[in-house]
Amino acid sequence: MKKIGVLLSAVLSVSLLAGCAGDLSGSTYSREDARKVQYVRYGIVESVTPVVIEGRTDGPIGSAAGAIVGGIAGSTIGGGRGSNISAVIGAVAGGIVGNKIEESATRAQGQELTIQMESGEIISVVQEVQNKEFFRPGDQVRVLDRNGTVRVAY
Repeated sequence: MKKIGVLLSAVLSVSLLAGCAGDLSGSTYSREDARKVQYVRYGIVESVTPVVIEGRTDGPIGSAAGAIVGGIAGSTIGGGRGSNISAVIGAVAGGIVGNKIEESATRAQGQELTIQMESGEIISVVQEVQNKEFFRPGDQVRVLDRNGTVRVAY
């Protein structure tokens, strides 16, 4: 049982680290974004609405890690064919639980920004809140656009 606890702890740590990799804030850039042209427009924030950005449910880490831990835990129950059946049931249950843990760990606080652009156009952008700091109505912002991926920054 002690080995299973250590393995489960390692799996959860990996899942949480994987969740940090998908930052949706306005100041985080992927390697592919570096040295690429972004089009810049200016606007004024009209309103800010707190939102929740759902966590990942398509990531393999939570499901796979949960299935491994569940399979190992299940295989320790029973003997012979019972052990094999328990391992399969444990793997399925562990995969479901691991997926839920990953979704919860990657959920983020977001903000929906309604912005009046200099052109007169009104747009809405949702992005992750960084350092618990929301934009405020009246803030003058830059709206950066690269191939349809938009971010809002000061």
